[in-house]
Amino acid sequence: MKNGILFMIITSCTIGYSYAQEQLHIDPLKSELKWHGTDVLNVGDHHGIVHFKKGHFVKTDTKITGGSFVITMNTIALIEKNEVDYDNELVNHLKDEDFFDVKKFPIAKLVITDTRYHDPTHLWVLANLTIKEITLPIQFQAEVDFQKQQMRTKFKIDRTRWGIIYESQKYSVRIKDKAISDMIDFDVKLSL
Repeated sequence: MKNGILFMIITSCTIGYSYAQEQLHIDPLKSELKWHGTDVLNVGDHHGIVHFKKGHFVKTDTKITGGSFVITMNTIALIEKNEVDYDNELVNHLKDEDFFDVKKFPIAKLVITDTRYHDPTHLWVLANLTIKEITLPIQFQAEVDFQKQQMRTKFKIDRTRWGIIYESQKYSVRIKDKAISDMIDFDVKLSL
């Protein structure tokens, strides 16, 4: 009887240890979400940044297996000549109803739903991205640097899937000089 109880305790501890999960909270001041948009003809482009409010990874044993990150949409800014500009005509237009409507939709959210590792530091990430209360799946490659305590990734989205159709080539009868590419590039660094 004693041996049976001891076996159950050891088994429970081993199972609990082998599936140990913890939350690793990011530092919003060290983390970055940079964006890049162009016009249809790739003649003009803009680079910018938007800030994280909070977020965390879910770590199971030695692997990132999930996470949730909140983005504060009214922090959209433009980066020109290495200067960050939070208040100009373009930034204000990105914040209004034509684009992200930040008064009505103040946050966006990325939730990691699954990960598949190629090796200990490179993984395929499946996630749900919520913009303007529309949640859609996305996927991207990412790299984890344990020494720097960060994850980096680059990916693109088609903004029209989230209802951002202003000057879209898909929703215009003719290609206009000022038509904006539907694709937005992101360069993301998540740091602990």
